[in-house]
Amino acid sequence: MVRVVVDAMGGDEGPKAVLEGVERALAADEDLTVVVAGNEDVVVPFCAKHARTEALVTTEVIEMAEHPTAAVRAKRDSSIVRGCRAVRSGDADAFFSPGSTGAILAAGTLVVGRVKGVARAALATAMPGVNGHMTTFLDLGANADCTPEMIVQFARMGTAYAQIVLGVDDPTVGLLNNGTEDTKGSEAALARHEALAAAEGINFSGNCEGRDILTGPIDVIVTDGFTGNVALKTVEGTAKFIVAALKAEGAKSKRAGLGALMVKPALKGVASLLSGDAYGGAALLGLKAPVLVGHGATNPEAIMNGTLTAARCVRQDLCGRLAQAIASAK
Repeated sequence: MVRVVVDAMGGDEGPKAVLEGVERALAADEDLTVVVAGNEDVVVPFCAKHARTEALVTTEVIEMAEHPTAAVRAKRDSSIVRGCRAVRSGDADAFFSPGSTGAILAAGTLVVGRVKGVARAALATAMPGVNGHMTTFLDLGANADCTPEMIVQFARMGTAYAQIVLGVDDPTVGLLNNGTEDTKGSEAALARHEALAAAEGINFSGNCEGRDILTGPIDVIVTDGFTGNVALKTVEGTAKFIVAALKAEGAKSKRAGLGALMVKPALKGVASLLSGDAYGGAALLGLKAPVLVGHGATNPEAIMNGTLTAARCVRQDLCGRLAQAIASAK
């Protein structure tokens, strides 16, 4: 029985959405136990009514606007810190939260701990693509500045994630750049390209461009956290703009309005893919146990999928395989 801690206090939608997502996850996976972390009045009544749940009562909540590291150190009885402690002590196998990304990163690193040999943990997610193709994209914001050696580690971790979560046998790896030619890019990009090309055990296909994140055939795309976060937020913003623009055009005439109404279901599906709900958010790769970060404005479906993905990572030994990949590369 896999035990996943879910932070009931994280997210903009409140505990109700989280608890509904946990309920769905339990229904979808009969070999799953969920340790629900949060305020007593939230988690105790819920766990009393649901089998295969346990209440982890906490008294503090880390808010989105708080300084991540300071909050993790000050609020030791928060749902994020206590959840990560449960994983470190062996009382749970994985942790999932739609709370503060920075706080989860800090708690994951300080409490759960990094795999031996990993310089920095990285945030990775599965991006949708053409004809159902999914691309593992990292780093999404955990590390603004990255050395070539860190990028190589991200490639190894992203490869393992693509194999385990997405089922890709031999993932190709691309380096995000401003052109596909080997000679393109800044000095940092050229150094990263050289390091990836020389690395053993990585199916490196060369440079790729921003458009390849959603439309290219590459399985894993690596970059630094600054660039990755900007790219991810650009994709999300573009999706919102398209939906808003279509609504505005639909309001201009009855004919346009009818057309907008007809494509509305398809647009919702595309928006759901771009939101990351299908996999519950982003995985913090490089830690000793699975830690997943959901979107702040998440919904029950994303909570369910994030919880199920955490359980899948445990069953398929994502962290162990990551550790093996890092150790064998030395």
